[in-house]
Amino acid sequence: MKANSKSHQPIPKFASEEEEAAWWDAHPEVLTERFQTARQQGQVRRLSQTNLPGASETVTIRIPPEELTRARTLAAKRGLRYQTYLKMLLHEALDAEEKKLAS
Repeated sequence: MKANSKSHQPIPKFASEEEEAAWWDAHPEVLTERFQTARQQGQVRRLSQTNLPGASETVTIRIPPEELTRARTLAAKRGLRYQTYLKMLLHEALDAEEKKLAS
């Protein structure tokens, strides 16, 4: 058995991911205890979305309320979130502009 600290409950070695998942499901207090200890020791930090592989960068733009309402309505008709819809429109517009400038 492996223990990271004398105060922590030891975590056994697992034969499979299924066995490990079942153990963690049966022992949520172990994860809570380890998280609280790490937080108290200043070892917990937020991971920015932009640090994740393939993540988009966050930007802020001002959009008139009427246009935002239109975007939300059109996105809903396509079953999309409005931010996803706006990113899709931006991507399509940039592709079209590049093609236009290349010719």
